[in-house]
Amino acid sequence: MNTEKDFSPLTPNIVRALNDKLYEKRKVAALEIEKLVREFVAQNNSTQIRHVIQILASEFALSQHPHSRKGGLIGLAACSIALGKDSGLYLKELIEPVLTCFNDSDSRLRYYACEALYNIVKVARGAVLPHFNLLFDGLSKLAADPDPNVKSGSELLDRLLKDIVTESNKFDLVAFVPLLRERIYSNNQYARQFIISWIHVLESVPDIHLLDYLPEILDGLFQILGDNSKEIRRTCEVVLGEFLKEIKKNPSTVKYAEMANILVIHCQVADESKLTNDLIQLTAMTWMREFITLAGRVMLPYSSGILTAVLPCLSYDDRKKNTKEAASSCNHSLMKLVTPEDDDDDEEEEVKSEGTGSPTREEPKVQSDGNDMLNASQESVGFSNISFFTPASTERPQVTLDLDGIVQVLDRHLHDSSTGMMTRIAVLKWLYHLYIKTPRKMFRHTDSLFPMLLKTLSDESDEVILKDLEVLAEIASSPAGQTDLTGSCDAASFKLELKVPDKSGPHAKATDSSPSTPSMNSYFYKFMINLLKRFSLERKLLENRGAFIIRQLCLLLHAENIFHSMADILLKEEDLKFASTMVQTLNTILLTSAELFQLRNQLKDLRTTESCALFCCLYRSWCHNPVATVSLCFLTQNYKHAYDLIQKFGDLEVTVDFLMEVDKLVQLIESPIYTYLRLQLLDVENNPYLIKALYGLLMLLPQSQAFQLLSHRLRCVPNPELMRTVDESKYMDSKKQVASRRASQILIDYSELLQHFDRVQSKHLEVRHQRSGRANEHSDRKMI
Repeated sequence: MNTEKDFSPLTPNIVRALNDKLYEKRKVAALEIEKLVREFVAQNNSTQIRHVIQILASEFALSQHPHSRKGGLIGLAACSIALGKDSGLYLKELIEPVLTCFNDSDSRLRYYACEALYNIVKVARGAVLPHFNLLFDGLSKLAADPDPNVKSGSELLDRLLKDIVTESNKFDLVAFVPLLRERIYSNNQYARQFIISWIHVLESVPDIHLLDYLPEILDGLFQILGDNSKEIRRTCEVVLGEFLKEIKKNPSTVKYAEMANILVIHCQVADESKLTNDLIQLTAMTWMREFITLAGRVMLPYSSGILTAVLPCLSYDDRKKNTKEAASSCNHSLMKLVTPEDDDDDEEEEVKSEGTGSPTREEPKVQSDGNDMLNASQESVGFSNISFFTPASTERPQVTLDLDGIVQVLDRHLHDSSTGMMTRIAVLKWLYHLYIKTPRKMFRHTDSLFPMLLKTLSDESDEVILKDLEVLAEIASSPAGQTDLTGSCDAASFKLELKVPDKSGPHAKATDSSPSTPSMNSYFYKFMINLLKRFSLERKLLENRGAFIIRQLCLLLHAENIFHSMADILLKEEDLKFASTMVQTLNTILLTSAELFQLRNQLKDLRTTESCALFCCLYRSWCHNPVATVSLCFLTQNYKHAYDLIQKFGDLEVTVDFLMEVDKLVQLIESPIYTYLRLQLLDVENNPYLIKALYGLLMLLPQSQAFQLLSHRLRCVPNPELMRTVDESKYMDSKKQVASRRASQILIDYSELLQHFDRVQSKHLEVRHQRSGRANEHSDRKMI
C-alpha cells in the first residue's frame, strides 16, 4: 500500500500500524481509531465518521494486501465500538466490507472478519435486524467453513444473532422467508445444521409466526430429515414435531391444501434401502393422518395422490409397523370423507345452470378437468409443479372429489402384479365404497374396471376374492347401473326375472333376504357370461375356487339369480365338455352347500309356477351331465322322470368317469341332503318309481363299495302290505298330498324334457366321436 497517500483524518502512524503484519501493532492502531471516532461523535461530525469508515473499507478491508485487509477489519470493529448506540446509522457501511472478507481464501482473514462482525453486532444489537438477511447469508457460508477456528467464530456470532432475534419484536419474517426457502435446500451437512437450528429458534419465538410460512419450507425440512447426520435428523424431528403441535393447537389457521402435495411426495419412498427414507415416510404419513383428521373434506381434491402414497404402505411387514399403521389410519379416515353428496355435483350444477338461464348439459361429463386441482397421482411429481387448492369460501370450502384420479390409481394398483395382498384388499374396499357412495359417477368407469375385476378372481388370496366379489356384486345389482337390456347384444336374449337382495341396511347380505326389485341391472348378465368364460379358460380356477366363488355369489346376489342365469348361459355353451364339467360343479354346490338351503327347499316341492320354471331352466342345462340330471330329479322328487332317464342310460357311452359320478350320487343319497328321499322309501305304494330309479342305479354300478351301500339300503325297503297305516284317514291324507303335488307338476312337459335330454346327449356323443377320430388320425400320422 502507498503509505504516502493522504488517508486523513487517519494519521500516517495509524495507517502504518494498520498495514503491519503484527497483530499487536494493528490493535494499537485500532485503539487510536476508536479514540479518533469518539472525538467525531462528540463533535457530531458524521461526515468525518463516514469518511473514516469509507477509508477503512475501501483502502484497507477491500485491499489486495492481506495485512491491510486485517487492519481494515479491526479498524471497522473499532469504529463500531466508538460509535456505540449510534453505530446503527452506519451499519451498512460497516457490515458490507466485513461480509466480503467472509469469502477470502485466507482462513485467518476469515476468522478476523468473523471477529470484527461479532464486535459490530454486539454493539448494534437490535439495530442490525434490517440487515439480517445479509448477515444470515454470510453466516450460512461460514457454517460450512473447513477451518475449525473460523467455524468456532461463526458459531459464536450465530449465538449472538439468535439472542438478538429472540429478544426483539421487530424481526422481518416476510423478508427472511425467501432466503430461508432458498438456503434450506443446501446439501452441505453444516449448512443444514445451521438452517435447522435457525428454524428451531424462530419457531420457538411467540411473536414470530413461522407456521404461516410453513408451506414454503416444509419440503426443505423433509429433505433435511433425510440427512446422514443423526444429530441433524434428531433436531429436524424436534422442529417438525413442534410445528405439528402448533398445527393441532391452531387448526383453523393452517394452510393444509398448500402442503398436501408436499406430504404426498414424501410419503412415497424412492429408495427403500436407505434407512433415512423410512423416517421421512413415517413422519410424512403421520402428518398426512393429522391433516386428514383436522382438515376433513379440504383434503378430498388430493385423494388420488394420497392413495398413491398410502396404498403400498398397507402391505408393509412388521419392520415398518408404525408406517403401516399410520397409512392404514390415513386410508380409513380418507375413505370416510367420501359421502353421497360427492355423487350429486353434476346434478347441482345442472340445477344452478337452469336457475341462471345457462344451457344444461344433456349428458354427464365423463372425465372432470384435472387442471384446476392438484393431482399428485402421477409417478414422477416435481415440487415445481405443485398447484394449490384455494377454497372458494372461508365459511365452507367448496371441494371436489377427484374421482377420475382415484379410479386411475386404484386401477393401476390392481394391474400391478407386485401389489401386496393388503393393498389389493384396500383397493377393492375403496372400489366398493365408491360404488356405494357415488354410484352414478362410478358407473362411468365400470367398463374399464370390469375386466380387471374379473381377472382378480384368480387371486391367490381368498380374502381378496371375497372383496372382489363384493365389488362385482354391487356393480351387478346397483340401481345406478340400470340400462335398457335390449341395448346389449349379450343381454338381448336374457329375459329372466332376476331377484335382487334387500339392501336396506348398510352392510346387508343376501343370505335370507327376499327379492325387493323385479330385476337386476344389465351388468349382472355380463358378469355371469364373463365369469363362465373365465372358468372355461382357466380350468384350475374352476377346480380350485369355482365352488367358493359361486357360493359367495349366492350369498351376495341371491342363489336363484346365479343358478337361473348360469343355466341359461350354459344352454348355449358350445364347449360341451366344459358345459358338462360346469353343470357337475353347479349340481354339487346345489346339493351340498349350506348357502343353497333356501333354493333346495324351493325346488324340492315344485308347488309354484316359479319353482317349476326354475326346474325346467336348470334341467335343460343339467342335461349336459346325465348323472347330475338324475340327481336334480331326485332333489325335485321327479322320481318317474328320474327312472325314465336311467332307462336311457343304456344307450349312453358308459365310461369310468360316468360310473364315478354314479358312485358319488350314491354317496349323496346317503347324505343328510336326501334324508327326505330315504324316508319316502317307507311309502312304497306312492313312490314305486323312486325304488325303480334306485334299482336302476344299482344295475348300472359294478360290484363296488357304492353297489354294496345302495344294495343294503334297498334291502331295507319294507313290504307295502306291512306298511298299511292303522289310521286310514292319515293314509288318505298322504295320498291326497301326493295327488296335489302331481297336479302342480302338470305344468311341466316331461316328454319334451326327455326329448331335450336325447338331443343334448346326441351332441355330446357326436363331439366325443369327433375327438376320438382326430386322436386316431394323429396316432396314425405318428406311426407313419
